[in-house]
Amino acid sequence: MNVNSRQHYLKKLVFLPLLMLTACSITPEQPDYAALISAEQQRVEQWQNFPQQTDVAYLNDLIDTDMFDGLLQTAMQSNPSLQQTLLTLQIRQSQLTQASAEKRPIISSGFSALNSSDTDASFGADLSVSWQADLWGKLADNERAAELDITEQNLLYQSARDTLAAEVMQVWLTLIAQQRAINIEQQRNDSLQQTESFILQRYRQGLGTLEDLDLARSAVATSSARVESLTEDFRQQSIQLKTLIGQVDNPQFDLPEDYPQVVIPEIDLPRQSLNRRPDLLAAYAAIQAASARTEVAYKDLLPSLNLQAVLEDVGSSPRASLFTAPVWSLLGQLTAPLYQGGQLRAEAEISELDTAIAYQQYRDTLLNAVTEIEQALSQEQALLKRQQHIETALASAENNLLQYQANYRSGLFTILDLLTVQQQTYDLQAQLDDLIYQRLLNRISLGLALGLEVRA
Repeated sequence: MNVNSRQHYLKKLVFLPLLMLTACSITPEQPDYAALISAEQQRVEQWQNFPQQTDVAYLNDLIDTDMFDGLLQTAMQSNPSLQQTLLTLQIRQSQLTQASAEKRPIISSGFSALNSSDTDASFGADLSVSWQADLWGKLADNERAAELDITEQNLLYQSARDTLAAEVMQVWLTLIAQQRAINIEQQRNDSLQQTESFILQRYRQGLGTLEDLDLARSAVATSSARVESLTEDFRQQSIQLKTLIGQVDNPQFDLPEDYPQVVIPEIDLPRQSLNRRPDLLAAYAAIQAASARTEVAYKDLLPSLNLQAVLEDVGSSPRASLFTAPVWSLLGQLTAPLYQGGQLRAEAEISELDTAIAYQQYRDTLLNAVTEIEQALSQEQALLKRQQHIETALASAENNLLQYQANYRSGLFTILDLLTVQQQTYDLQAQLDDLIYQRLLNRISLGLALGLEVRA
């Protein structure tokens, strides 16, 4: 090794450690967000437990029927919002290809021709290969951020699928509930019409009063108005279902007369339930992606090394210019930002703050998740107790109605007393049916909150 080569080698040995020290001083040490998240989850208290739990694997297994499976499949294929989420996922996959391409060499070629009155025609061809050395792992960090973007979007897509499935199931249950509400109100209307006919008959026989007949007719008209209102609610809900499954025409489906069985999902430990939720997992992936981009932003302050090799040739004909006697050159360029008015450092600090924002967004998602689970568990208990009380009240009201009907025929009670008891009885029937519906609806919300996913 000659003296010049030795001196050049020694300069490189001194220069590289200086670059490493510079890199260590510029790149910040970010908070341990994984430890912070683990501490947040450990503070979550144990969920309430219920004796009648069922170990179901999927969200749509909560309902013991396959009558709406066709609606779910149509929704997964046709819902516009879900398809937009899927297309965004495909964009993230293409962006990963872009990020990965930055680590690979760039090969380009060119061909030129020159012809003038002063000189003979000449032709030139060149082939160049350029490559950026990933000295600090910046390109690898950028690629990792793109991979985490895909992970996040894939989890968001899963969350959107699960939410859509829960909405379809809940609308389907709502249609059953509204159909039953119409039937209950129609039964009330039929009973009131029978009472009106009985009063009219008594009035013609001179045993009743005109006031009694007016009260009975008013009750029938009020009930008829409620039937129309409930029927319109059913039509509006059918339109909502059509929108959810992404169709402009009315879907064909059958509704059962009775409610299907909806089971209570298994209540796991808080950490297991939370780590199953795709929105929380997506929020954590967003933190990791933002952290990787912070590393990239700070590494933009460091020197970069670009290598380029060029092979070129010039000839008097196109064939002669195609590298018959080529000349090659090799260029190595080490560049470092010196002064840009603080722009790069500001961008790095912004990226660091974006990571902190992503962590706070995770905390917000975590709080919402805990709230959803606790509210659904509390609702299950409260609705069960209310249902038991209304069942007791309805049994007493039905017995009382039979006595009032008999006593009114005997002239012991007025028509107002009878209509009041009838109104209370059918109101209790409607309340009981609504409580059953609310419990079934809440169990779907509970399954979604616990992170159950829809079966593909």
